[in-house]
This record gives sequence, C-alpha cells and structure tokens, in this order.
Amino acid sequence: MNTKHIERMVSFYLTELYGNSVAERYRDAFCSTLETYSRALDKVPRMDIPALEQHSSVLITYADSVLPDDPKPTLPILQAFLDEYIGAAISTVHILPFYPSSSDDGFSVIDPVVVDSAFGDWTDIHALQKTHRLMFDFVMNHLSQKNAWIQASLQGKTPYQNFAIEMQGNEDTSTVFRPRTSPLLTKIANKQVWTTFSSDQIDVNYQNPQALLAMTEVFLQYLLHGASIIRLDAVAFLWKELGTRCIHHPKTHTIVQFFSELITQMSPSSLLLTETNVPHAENISYFGNGYNEATMVYNFSLPPLVLHTFLSQDATALSSWAKTLVLPSPDVAFFNFLASHDGIGLMPVKNLLTKEEIELMAEHTLKQGGFISKKSEGDGTTSPYELNINYLSALSNIVEGESEGIAIRRFIAAYAIMIFFKGIPGIYIHSLIGSKNWIEAPALSSHPRSINREKISFSTLKALLSNPNGRQARILKNMLVLLEIRRDERALSALAEQTILDVDNNRCFVFLRTAALQNNAIQEQLAIAVNISADAQEIPYPWVDESPNCELLDLVTQTPIDYASTIRLAAYQVMVLKRMAGS
Repeated sequence: MNTKHIERMVSFYLTELYGNSVAERYRDAFCSTLETYSRALDKVPRMDIPALEQHSSVLITYADSVLPDDPKPTLPILQAFLDEYIGAAISTVHILPFYPSSSDDGFSVIDPVVVDSAFGDWTDIHALQKTHRLMFDFVMNHLSQKNAWIQASLQGKTPYQNFAIEMQGNEDTSTVFRPRTSPLLTKIANKQVWTTFSSDQIDVNYQNPQALLAMTEVFLQYLLHGASIIRLDAVAFLWKELGTRCIHHPKTHTIVQFFSELITQMSPSSLLLTETNVPHAENISYFGNGYNEATMVYNFSLPPLVLHTFLSQDATALSSWAKTLVLPSPDVAFFNFLASHDGIGLMPVKNLLTKEEIELMAEHTLKQGGFISKKSEGDGTTSPYELNINYLSALSNIVEGESEGIAIRRFIAAYAIMIFFKGIPGIYIHSLIGSKNWIEAPALSSHPRSINREKISFSTLKALLSNPNGRQARILKNMLVLLEIRRDERALSALAEQTILDVDNNRCFVFLRTAALQNNAIQEQLAIAVNISADAQEIPYPWVDESPNCELLDLVTQTPIDYASTIRLAAYQVMVLKRMAGS
C-alpha cells in the first residue's frame, strides 16, 4: 500500500470518527504505523486461492483444552492431537485467546501481543501454521485490569490517559444495552470505569485516538504473525455515547470498516470475522454493504434453531428461517457453528421462536444439568440471555428411555446440518471428541460457561479414543467423515449456492448445495437429507429435473442408491446424495 493511499485512508477514517482537527493531529502517527507494517506485510507470500475458499472447516479450541501430563507448554500437545487424530480433515484452527490473561478463560487480556508461557510462545504458533491455518482472537472491546495501558491510564500517565472510560458515577446510563447483570461501572483506584462484561474487563476508550492507534498496532501484529482469520470479539460494544444504547453505534461500524480496509490492502488472503451475539438483522449488519466490513459473521441463530428442531422433532422453524438467508455480496459468508466456548445465545431467536418454544429449551437445559445466564433489561428486571450447557448434553434424553447410541445419532445429525450448511463450519473441540457437561469444572456455579470448557489430558483422551465402541471414538469417527466430505466436495464450498427444499415432511430437513455455474451449466449438485426425528421417515426424490433410472451415491456411507420416487431415512439418518457420473 503506497504512502498516498495510506494518507487518504487515515484522513478519511480519522475524520469520520473524530472530526478534522483531531484527524490532523493524529494523522502522522497513524500513517507512520501503517507504513511500517505495510512494508513488512509486503514481504509475506500471498496465495492465489480466494480467501474464503482457503477454509473448509474450523476447529475451535483453547490452547489448553488438551493438556500434557507434565507441566509443559500446551500448544505442542494441541499440535500432537491434530497430527494424530485430525490431519487435513480440518483446514483451520481457532485458538481462543492465547495471551496472558487474568480471568474469563483468556478474554481478560493482560498483554495482547504475547503468547502465555503456559501455552508456549510464538514459535509454537508458527509451528501450527505449517499444517493448519489459524484464527486469532482480537479482544478489542476490553482489556484486563492488569493490562499495562489500563494501569497507566488509571494513574494518568502520558500518553495513556483516557485509555479507560472514566465516569463520575452519577451519569444517566439507563439507555445502555446490558448483556450481563453485573454493574456497568466498576470502582478502581477511586475511579469509576466502564466495564461492559465484568469488573476485570475494562472497556477501551475508542473516543481516544491514541487508544485506537494502540489497538490498530495489535491488529497489524496479528496479521504479521500470519493470522488467516481475525475474530473481532464483542465488537458491537466498541463505541460508547451516553443517550444511546452503546451497541451497534455508527462509529463502531466505521472502526470495523477501517480494519476491513487494512486487511484488504495489507493482507488480502486474511478474513475478518465479527462476533455479535444479537438478533439476526442486527448481526448481519456487520457485513456492511457486502464489501466494506466483515468477510464473515457468526450465524448465531443456527445453534438455538437446531436445538429447537431436534427437541420438537419439527424442522419447520429451521426451514422457514433458512429460506430467508441472503448475503449482500458473493464475497462474504456465514461462520456456522452449534457449540462454542460460550453458551447457546437466545437473543438471535427472539423473533424466530415463540416465548414458549424458548422456555422449553431453557427447561430442557436445566433438566440436563445446565444453567441459564441472564441479562439486565434496564428496568430492574432480567431476561434469559444464553443457555450454558454442552451441546451433546443438550441433545440428550429427548426421547424417554433413549440409549446413548440414539443420542449420538441425533448429535451427528445436528452437526451434519451445520457442516453442510452454506458458509464455513466451525466445530468446537468438545463436540469433535464427544464431551458432555463438565460438572467438575472449578467454581461452576459462579462461572456457568465453564460447563463447556473442559480441560482433558492427552493421555486420558487417547485412552478414550482407543475404545472404538466408546462415545468419544464413535463421535470423532463420524465427525471426520462429515468434515472430509465438506472438504472434498465443490458443491459444499463456502461460495456454493443453497436451496431449502419443501418435502411435505416436517421431520426432515432437506437442502441442495450447488457448485458455481459456468455457461449456465451446473457443475456439481448435492442433496443433503437429515431425519430430525426418532422414527424412520420418507421424503420425495430431491431432484425434480432428473429422469428415472438415475443412480445415486450416499457419500456418508459410500452406498449406491437406485432411483426411486421416495428415499427412506432411518431415525436421525444423514444422507449426502450425489448423482453418479453417467447416470
């Protein structure tokens, strides 16, 4: 990126955020930083493969989800697990915050440009990149109380004054959206500071250009360290302005656009992913116009909708919603997932499911040993915010007296929907290895998200996976089959089209995936059929434009299927149907 382009870009975004006079004052500092990193990034080899096509699937894991038996760094153990059990079935690994932190399993970051020594160092990160692309977390809304910039800000040291948002404590904050029930303001060193998520997570003051400059350099360091995807954590809350909801502020979108352009100009093989656990219409606003903000947004409606689908054994809500999904450009995609390090958000289905349907999910969660996290409504009341439960546990004991085998089949069926759905699938490590609720988690009652953040030794995991009839081995084997199909089939790529089919059977979810068209000819098409019920089901032949005597291949079982007017699915069966060549 040349100097003139940098100057134009910096002047535009700083003026949008801060006005002409402030932009003029900080322009040189921003330009100098961007020029330095632009020169460094110009030396990094770039790939010809379109950025979205580089990723077939993403494994979501903490750096210490799998532990060594001895007190050694954990990243080499993660590498060993990937080498021995996963290989090329997964293209990309999202290592949740691997920086020194003081709480919240890494999301209270002390130093955002250092690898926590308990995990390893940057050489271990770079070693992982030899076999897998990596997603880094950019925890940009807040920093730990112990962060040096925050400490200097609270002490009034130059140039870090006002890195934190200091308040008098008597301001009217009644309009501020609250995702938690904890106090918005926390008293530290006789100062009241803004803390959206917890008393240990001090919000960064983006109204201070110096703070934006410091965080911009963090972002650029991640690109220089080879991040293929940068995840903007809690990005919706960046810009605070009293009298507004302090969520989705127009200037928050301006900051996202700024980081988007940095990637476009400096590291075009990298992607920007926004994490905004909010209703669907608000969530997809972070695509911008389809070219100027996130390349991907989390598909937050999918996890609760899939859970509801299997609880009710009715695919109506999922099918109806899926038909409405529209992307603003061919250059963006949904990041699909069912489980993550957090819970199952309920806000994204606020307008998609009835209050009674949401309450049924909450009741089942409690019955299965999970928790319900709540948020403040601003009027002294609270409402459910997310379900804190392991996803396999959430999908268990739906049918009275069911066996573990039925629960496993249901779980695989749920994940098949997610893995083959249009977009890029993200699979949490505890879903991949078949974990259940971590009821031994430390301080579980006060930190309910820990229920799905188990730490397991590699030796214990290897012993579990060595039993081919055990839950963990059965789930991993089936997941790898699905992930390898996703990797190998062009019709399942992030850019391939999707059509939801009406099959007059609400106990099945059926959709087509179609590879890109060339000269108006379909290059490849697959039909994905999932029985979401505990009983056998029949669906019509999924292609209406095909003559009889067409032979199909089920990619899941590698079984040929002769043409018939209907296709029969056993309980929770998944079929990926491909028309065989010459038929």
